[in-house]
Amino acid sequence: MDRRSLLLGAAGVGLAGAGVAAFSSGAAAQGTRWQFATPYPDGNFHTQNIREFVKEVEAAAPGFSIVVHSNASLLRMPEIKRGVQTGQVQMGEILLSAYGNEDPMFEVDGIPMLVTNFTQARVLNGLQRPYVQARLARQGITLLYMVPWPQSGFYTNTPLVNLEGLRGTKFRTFNAATQRFATLVGATPTLVQVAELAQAFATGVVNAMVTSAATGVDSQAWDYVKHFVPVGFTRTKNAVFCSTRALNGLPAATQAAIRNAAERAEQRGWDLAQEQEVTRQRQLAERGMIVADPAPAQLMSDLVRVGNTMVDEWLQKAGPDGKALIDAYRAAIARQA
Repeated sequence: MDRRSLLLGAAGVGLAGAGVAAFSSGAAAQGTRWQFATPYPDGNFHTQNIREFVKEVEAAAPGFSIVVHSNASLLRMPEIKRGVQTGQVQMGEILLSAYGNEDPMFEVDGIPMLVTNFTQARVLNGLQRPYVQARLARQGITLLYMVPWPQSGFYTNTPLVNLEGLRGTKFRTFNAATQRFATLVGATPTLVQVAELAQAFATGVVNAMVTSAATGVDSQAWDYVKHFVPVGFTRTKNAVFCSTRALNGLPAATQAAIRNAAERAEQRGWDLAQEQEVTRQRQLAERGMIVADPAPAQLMSDLVRVGNTMVDEWLQKAGPDGKALIDAYRAAIARQA
């Protein structure tokens, strides 16, 4: 039996013991242990940020502990949100846009070229947050914080000068937006989770992708592709959240410790994302990858065209909330110009 199976079994049994204490109304934090599932490896800055968050919570709430299960060792990313809802775990981290099929408001930051720098990403984050909070709250989930990824770019084995170069490729996708993008450019979309990237490329399941330099370093992209072209495709966000029922079952002081640490984790995470945008891209080059920065003008022009199409498509399915969000975002960006 593999580690994941053992952990899943332990979670099912263990919830009858220490973990389930968080679900008891008025339960004391003393001796309470939460389980935290994240799909990202320990070397990733999101996971490092989580571990600092956990350290701060535990220091502020003696007797309360949080066990972090990284690299999809307990739950795979598509299972994490449901795991929190059902009480299998008390806390989780997801790529929010990967749940776009559930609700369009989760995936707006996955639209290509809508956000092209961190200033714009912060604007969208602030405007999107109330919608995300409300939707998660209806599902018994409390949003704690959101942190973006560094800008994403294309990984290929031949130089990419325009989007025609992606036609016919087996393109790795990770949410509905990247799936739609692949279809629009004539590529074959294939869903692959972060933990399975290297194997997917090695076995020929995929041969091109768009993701951040941070993920490229995590998966040692230099072993399977030669070229990286950063284009600011998106700055999608990870959301960290917990079971509202579990949170309400903790003493007020412990709840405050979690919320306060979450505020610090969000600010720290944004700072880390900006730093990683530079350092991880440099690491790709140091490992022998050819980094095309700045990106070819024709490629950027093609991306803007496809991005505009995808914004229009998203607005059609997002309804009045989506229109209100995009209108507010565009107005805020115009004021900054």
